[in-house]
Amino acid sequence: MGGATLTRADLCEAVYNEVGLSRTESAEIVESILEEICGHLERGDNVKLSSFGTFAVRQKAGRIGRNPKTGEEVPITPRRVLVFRPSHVLREQVNNRKIGDSD
Repeated sequence: MGGATLTRADLCEAVYNEVGLSRTESAEIVESILEEICGHLERGDNVKLSSFGTFAVRQKAGRIGRNPKTGEEVPITPRRVLVFRPSHVLREQVNNRKIGDSD
């Protein structure tokens, strides 16, 4: 398995090709959408994109971890983590894809 990585530039190019706006306007739209998503996640809101999935912020409690090299106990501070849960539609699309298929 391997392959390409989708970048912001790729998203901007896709909007440019699909919608027909200028490249600058397409880039502004993509940036605006990403900023909106990030803003909601920063506030702790969930972001649900139908037929794609849900981004959620979870609070993890502090705990005692262990340095695998030395075995020394190390405190891990409480923190917020971002999790993504794909929709069943996306899961089916990914699982029905044959290895080596590309568009």
